[in-house]
Amino acid sequence: MADKPSRALVVYGDGLAPSVHASHAHLHSLASKACCGFLSLPNSPPSESEDDRVVREFAILLDAFDASVQKGKESTFDSGSQGTALIPTVSERFMGMKASIVTSNPSLRSFGNKLGINVLQFEELIDEKHSVAEGPIDGVSCGLLKLLGFQEGKLMETGYFDLVFVHIGAGEADKVINYGIESVNALVGSLMRVAQPGSEIGSRLHLSLVMSYGDVSKFDCSHLSTLVSKDNVDSHLLRLFPRQSYTMRGEKPREDVRHHCPMLIAQWQDAVTRRDMAEAFSFKEFKEHGGNLVIPADRFLHEIAFKLWKAPKYGA
Repeated sequence: MADKPSRALVVYGDGLAPSVHASHAHLHSLASKACCGFLSLPNSPPSESEDDRVVREFAILLDAFDASVQKGKESTFDSGSQGTALIPTVSERFMGMKASIVTSNPSLRSFGNKLGINVLQFEELIDEKHSVAEGPIDGVSCGLLKLLGFQEGKLMETGYFDLVFVHIGAGEADKVINYGIESVNALVGSLMRVAQPGSEIGSRLHLSLVMSYGDVSKFDCSHLSTLVSKDNVDSHLLRLFPRQSYTMRGEKPREDVRHHCPMLIAQWQDAVTRRDMAEAFSFKEFKEHGGNLVIPADRFLHEIAFKLWKAPKYGA
């Protein structure tokens, strides 16, 4: 744990996990320095549209699934209170935490506003100086760090967000960056160049890279299971095996757990996060050598808020 509250940046590659290739050196470099693991999701509802999936899975990351279910319904607002949201905002839930999301997805923009999250587009991050001198990705990187209060290698004490999400999805378009795995790889590389070990940014920036599989009905998922194999366990001893913790909520089993195609997550903060034995950003590497194992995706924001001193510790 750091001796001061961190500021968190979450790069979310929505549906891009199947596109990670050996050539994406920056993703693998981050994984080799980070603590890696999985975020488990519930099963998708039948006949779910792609737009609904995007909002639902992001909502689960924010532990705001009920808000996504009510998306677009008037019942989410109290008309007698001048539009006051009945759904608690992120700030209300996490000790005044100020959060922002950068996305070009219209549904996520609307959903973020509902949760009291400041919503931006990529083009709003870049000033002319950075777009010309450094290129779009470095301009985005600089703009993201500026949102978190990191300017010219120094940490500002006022006028910043505690948490910034960057949503990059497959098959979408933006004026500044090409949506897809190449942009995620380049952005991670740019951020890591700035957040060097020993620097003020490196010691205070908590960086998370999250990758999801998107619509899992489109490909074979049989090799992407998080279940612990019991094939070689004596049948008389099976009852002694406890349920895996991600399948529980408190003392009760979770009723709807998807045991395959979890979100992949690598988290890094210089001298704060523990480095595991994973050397590449891949399902196989995380399962065999990752240090975080599996947690429910709806606990993710609680873990991040703890690093920002905005919530008590979740779990061990």
